[in-house]
Amino acid sequence: MASYRYERDIDPKDLKPRKQRQYSRKERWANWWDYNLKWVLIFGIAGAFVAYCFIGQYFLTTHPDYNVAVVSPHYLPEATVTALQQQLAAYGEDCNGDGKVVVKLNQYTMAFNSEDSDAYLDMAGTTKLSTDIQSSLSSIFILYDPAGFQQTTGTLRYLDGHLPKSDADSDWWNMVYRWTDCPVLTGMELGSYTSDAVQSASGDSQQLLADYYIGIRGAWLKESASLLENSEPLWASLTAGAVSTAGEGH
Repeated sequence: MASYRYERDIDPKDLKPRKQRQYSRKERWANWWDYNLKWVLIFGIAGAFVAYCFIGQYFLTTHPDYNVAVVSPHYLPEATVTALQQQLAAYGEDCNGDGKVVVKLNQYTMAFNSEDSDAYLDMAGTTKLSTDIQSSLSSIFILYDPAGFQQTTGTLRYLDGHLPKSDADSDWWNMVYRWTDCPVLTGMELGSYTSDAVQSASGDSQQLLADYYIGIRGAWLKESASLLENSEPLWASLTAGAVSTAGEGH
């Protein structure tokens, strides 16, 4: 119980509740921004980053209709790659519906069974090629050493469409055409190349590719078969009229 002295000193005005201040709309907004500005900035920056990534991924990035892999001990010249991508696209279709046909060449540097190869390039090439094969990214392969490629990866199928057995790697010549076996490929206007960041010499792109082979991967699983389905018409167009000579002198 409060003492008499305490009750005696109370001013009746002090017993009245203080009237709560009514803030204006402008003052309420100012207080809100003072307390929440940092969170607005954080979420705004995060949202802008997500939006940028989404727009860049789906609207500003060109998605290829076809992926073609080039596996060789060295990179093809940039001029050859550019010309080859454009020429290959002329035989494809707009598979993703973006209004254009795009072929992307994925280059992997690997020298199979060679003691003179660059170990670092081979390691990087092996890693990237393994990822490509596991994800069924590339369906058509342009190969400098098809025997080493098939022995290492077991990826190619026979030219008649059948899938090889696990012990058929030595039968690789029935899985590829020479570049020069294919009238469509040799008829492409690929021009010439000059020395650049990956090529020290200059020459004719068709002559450079004359030492290569072309093959298509097999699909042992339904998932990979669906991913590679769009490449079948392109493969048929590129190899139209081809007669394999890969088995000669192997």
